[in-house]
Amino acid sequence: MLDGWFLYFILFWVVFLVVSFAIGGFFMFRKFLKRLPKEDGKSDMDWEEYYVDQTIHLWNKDNKDMLNELVSPVPELFRDVAKQKIAGRIGELALKEKASSITIDLIIRGYILATPKRDHKFLRKKLDEMQIDVSPYESLF
Repeated sequence: MLDGWFLYFILFWVVFLVVSFAIGGFFMFRKFLKRLPKEDGKSDMDWEEYYVDQTIHLWNKDNKDMLNELVSPVPELFRDVAKQKIAGRIGELALKEKASSITIDLIIRGYILATPKRDHKFLRKKLDEMQIDVSPYESLF
């Protein structure tokens, strides 16, 4: 029979594995949902890649540096995914507006639109640190 410390070790290990699988499954399922094609035949991730590819020539080094600075509060594990999503939204805005280059205004508006509402407080804090006035963007928050 199991008793003593070994029983507690087995119970801890079972709970740890179940929790780990649940967390991993949750994130894998979210990624799977983003890869599912919509009515137009493309998934959300396909559109992100399309907009980035179509506007890659509009980005200059300063704009890339600014985007990197804005996503710096995002945990490093998720930073690349966040940057891709935000760059896709910025590219979408640039194509809709037929912009000749990516501007700071486009970057800020794309960042606001690409991030969930719960993360806007971090964006406001970062923009304050960068001494950028957020009053023109209040309607987007």
